Amino acid sequence: MNPEKRLKREPEDSLEEEEDDDEEEEAVAAVEARHSRHEPEDRRSRHCPYLDTINRSVLDFDFEKLCSISLSHINVYACLVCGKYFQGRGLKSHAYIHSVQFSHHVFLNLHTLMFYCLPDNYKIIDSSLEDITYVLKPTFTKAQISNLDKQAKLSRAYDGTTYLPGIVGLNNIKANDYANAVLQALSNVPPLRNYFLEEDNYRGIQRPPGDIMFLLVQRFGELMRKLWNPRNFKAHVSPHEMLQAVVLCSKKTFQITKQGDGVDFLSWFLNALNSALGGTKKKKTIVTEVFQGSMRIYSKKLPHPDLPAEEKEALLGNEEYQEKMMEAPFMYLTLDLPTAPLYKDEKEQLIIPQVPLFSILAKFNGITEKEYKTYKENFLKRFQLIKLPPYLIFCIKRFTKNNFFVEKNPTIVNFPITNVDLREYLAEEYQTQHKNTTYDLIANIVHDGKPTEGSYRIHVLHHGTGKWYELQDLQVTDILPQMITLSEAYIQIWKRRDDGEKNQEGA
Repeated sequence: MNPEKRLKREPEDSLEEEEDDDEEEEAVAAVEARHSRHEPEDRRSRHCPYLDTINRSVLDFDFEKLCSISLSHINVYACLVCGKYFQGRGLKSHAYIHSVQFSHHVFLNLHTLMFYCLPDNYKIIDSSLEDITYVLKPTFTKAQISNLDKQAKLSRAYDGTTYLPGIVGLNNIKANDYANAVLQALSNVPPLRNYFLEEDNYRGIQRPPGDIMFLLVQRFGELMRKLWNPRNFKAHVSPHEMLQAVVLCSKKTFQITKQGDGVDFLSWFLNALNSALGGTKKKKTIVTEVFQGSMRIYSKKLPHPDLPAEEKEALLGNEEYQEKMMEAPFMYLTLDLPTAPLYKDEKEQLIIPQVPLFSILAKFNGITEKEYKTYKENFLKRFQLIKLPPYLIFCIKRFTKNNFFVEKNPTIVNFPITNVDLREYLAEEYQTQHKNTTYDLIANIVHDGKPTEGSYRIHVLHHGTGKWYELQDLQVTDILPQMITLSEAYIQIWKRRDDGEKNQEGA
């Protein structure tokens, strides 16, 4: 069954009532659970004759848990014979009618994780069904989480294909590869991943009534657990529920049906996740602990270029035009590319300009000045780093927007995959506070093609094997490290090497 065909309606609409439904669903589930606790066990519960009718190859729990007929979120059951979702199990309910009409008898309540036989309406108790509940709701122990990066064991999906947990393709529902690449990159940042694999880490966070942003946290956690599930039925995952939460929480700024920008999405997502976890200027969250650094920004206002020289000279003595310094946190560093040369010769157009990573990093050496123009004023700015985070994100500025269209700079950045030392970009008095300043690449997002269309793919390092993989939607292939540097890198995640860590393998 093609998962895309199960999209019943526009993804934007499907979560509008979710907040009200959640409370009702929990109430219904609580009543159900109470009844099932006090029900005497039916002798058929442990000897259901229909277990062999279950078809695991059609089961797909990556989609929104709503009835395929009433489109309600409340009290939804999955038919384990055909994979469709239906509401209720009482007489005349959609699940009941389906079981009578099609002789499909085994159902799973998607909220309570209990199995039932319909239309007879008794609970099924059988340990052979545990693999189904695990796919619906994977869980990880602390021991399993701590071993994730030490193993290189392939998992076998139900259809026989093998996959490496964590290196898993994501469906491109229509035009969401920009989000897929960012989500795959973040799922391979170990401390962030580990935090979200364990729901207890964030379950107790209190949010104001009606706050929908916490949905992002829940869905991101669910997606992490699916991507790293070693017992999945298929070798890929659909980010459908995660992306619906993105559409809703971003008020449709980011969509599934329209190509978006990877850097815009990354910036919004990290900030939204941080604030949904209760992050403030003073209160840190896992997001700021992993990615947040600090810099000094020196800024100097410039007189208007059209003014006469004497007037400019006079203005430069004013307080307003003196250099000011402020300290500011950052989640990622934007690296500017030199303007791509315009070739007139037909043949020379095949030459793609190249620039070393350290040339564009010079923006943060505290000396290099750059002019920034606003609508009314011009400023000269220089930047210097004062705190380096454990994981450093670079966003390479490939796109410039003017009034008419978006232009893309195809310049290739030459970068080493390991051993990038950033000590020289730290202000001198902060260098002693940083014992380690050497970084190794762990994720590289690439944009191919035209600015507004184009497609995204990602290179990720699998820590357990030390090998690099390329993921583009559902396609997963291994790749040689030296091939990574030939691409139009757009977003990169670098890991700081800590004491005693060796150079990563495979590079």
